[in-house]
Amino acid sequence: MNTQSEELAPAVRSILDAAAERPGGDERLSVEAQSLPDAFARAEAEGRVPVIAEVKPTSPTTQGERSDDPVELAEAMVDGGAAALSVLTEPDHFDGSVENLERIREAVDVPVLRKDFVVREDQLDAVEADLVLLIARFVGDDLAALVDAARDRGFQPLVEVHTADELAAALDAGADIVGVNNRDLAKLEVDLSTFETVAPEVPEDVTLIAESGISTPADARRMRAAGADGLLIGSAIMDAEGTDEAGTGGDVTANTRRFTSAESEGDV
Repeated sequence: MNTQSEELAPAVRSILDAAAERPGGDERLSVEAQSLPDAFARAEAEGRVPVIAEVKPTSPTTQGERSDDPVELAEAMVDGGAAALSVLTEPDHFDGSVENLERIREAVDVPVLRKDFVVREDQLDAVEADLVLLIARFVGDDLAALVDAARDRGFQPLVEVHTADELAAALDAGADIVGVNNRDLAKLEVDLSTFETVAPEVPEDVTLIAESGISTPADARRMRAAGADGLLIGSAIMDAEGTDEAGTGGDVTANTRRFTSAESEGDV
């Protein structure tokens, strides 16, 4: 594993150190995955911006945390038009769990991405999901082998990059779903122009996702104009506090809808 970890922000290095120590699954998984590109196409056909809404109780880059039931949050996001969900399974810094992912995937009918920091093949076997995140910078020279190992199990690998060099490595590894993270892991600073710089180098047949820093419908339109097939949005959907009077996460539904309707409505 070649991660250039000395260049990472301390909070990110702590996450990576914990990931390296986390055990994998007990037996090799075989997954029947829902297609993310198909889910994006359905959203487009119905006039929605394809959004992967992220169930993220807390993180090192946000303040506070949410204690809502993860399944209620997930269902509220789907009610708001999310084409897919991202579920944190990292336990030490994000309060995630594989149990949350299992419950959510059973409850919804959209593809579910496992958002974690996988650095070894056996960690793919921790839980079934439709997609699994592989961060190019974190896995280095192991990327191609992990992409193959994920596909062998039935997962769709989403390979996250931040630079043109990482994109080249992802494409060499055979990635056909790529996320460009607008957050610089060295400084934890967000710059939406990162996506605009990297996106033109992505082939047309690759599903391209803009990640991080999408805070308003205007940001969503900006990323779509730059070539994003879909948007991964966490904090801007999760940051509202509490649920509605019925206890169903109505604010999360409204927050999600702000982005899924960003191309059909003005800023709200």
